[in-house]
Amino acid sequence: MPIKNRLAEMLPEITEWRRDLHEHPEILFDTHRTSGIVADKLKEFGCDEIVTGIGRTGVVGVIKGKQNASGKVIGLRADMDALPIHEETGLEYASKTPDAMHACGHDGHTAMLLGAAKYLSETRNFDGTVVVIFQPAEEGGGGGKEMCDDGMMEQFGIQEVYGMHNWPGLPVGEFAIRSGPFFAAADVFEIELEGRGGHAAKPQETIDTTVMASQLVLSLQTIASRNVDPTEQVVVSVTSFETSSKAHNVIPQKVSIKGTVRTLSAEVRDLAEQRMGEICAGVAATYGGTIELDYHRNYPVMVNSEEQTEFAARVAETVSGKPTHDAPLVMGGEDFAFMLEERPGAYIVVGNGDTAMVHHPEYNFNDETSPAGASWWAEIVEQRMPAA
Repeated sequence: MPIKNRLAEMLPEITEWRRDLHEHPEILFDTHRTSGIVADKLKEFGCDEIVTGIGRTGVVGVIKGKQNASGKVIGLRADMDALPIHEETGLEYASKTPDAMHACGHDGHTAMLLGAAKYLSETRNFDGTVVVIFQPAEEGGGGGKEMCDDGMMEQFGIQEVYGMHNWPGLPVGEFAIRSGPFFAAADVFEIELEGRGGHAAKPQETIDTTVMASQLVLSLQTIASRNVDPTEQVVVSVTSFETSSKAHNVIPQKVSIKGTVRTLSAEVRDLAEQRMGEICAGVAATYGGTIELDYHRNYPVMVNSEEQTEFAARVAETVSGKPTHDAPLVMGGEDFAFMLEERPGAYIVVGNGDTAMVHHPEYNFNDETSPAGASWWAEIVEQRMPAA
């Protein structure tokens, strides 16, 4: 694998950083220890500027090349947060924090970008400026949006931005990418249903919210099966169903439902939200109860820019020595989407090998991936802003 020799030599060091982060996972914006370590490392590497507190606990480092005739500024982004999952790997460096785990490999992403930052700070063999971005709260908190809302792109003059995620099932050191829509918009909803509770032996005296809610759950599936063009993508999932009574002989007064909607176009996103409201109103009218829908648009569709995607794929081929795979559409969400809404760029996935899937209690980032991932970030800089 034609990765950079210096980054291959750094593998033990990058692994040590990664495993320390893995042992001490932090959730959403509470990445105080992780952010502190990142800031200290960037200072140790000799970054020209280090700014903390962007997007609450985000960290940004600036590395200037030997030249700046090009005036180019490229952002490289890694996420830092963990998930509220109890780890079941049995590793010697397993999480020491109850019910928190790096089950998505953000520890690996952070360590790889630190490796690239160290290499770029040492060599500075590029014409322009690199901005390394360490983001909190990717897992549902919208940390990417908060960093953008804090003016990060304007403050550092970022012109393009590149991100990466590990990918179980893809061979170690190989890459996959796609242009255009890549990861889905990830919206969430909460629905409160109210009827008239009563004795389970006298349903005729009640407005049965359990029946009403059950009908609603089934009716919501018609958004995908009967409202959206079959050639489009949409997922409507009800993930929580709670009644106000747990008794065997009580028809509950209230039911609460939660779930998520995933789409890959603005038109389908609008249609799904509209139909959800109409279905709620129709079911309420049919059964004589009330239904209140709270629909929240969360992460937008993550869209890779065409030119930057082609460039990122070529860079990946120079690193892996193999053709870059065509990545499938992903119905999961990714808040790098907010950064790609503000600047052109691309998001790529790098092979994690034959491991458990992300968000699984037995998942672990494959440290053998690190030289390839760090080399891709470094090559993005050196090939996009070559020194004279």
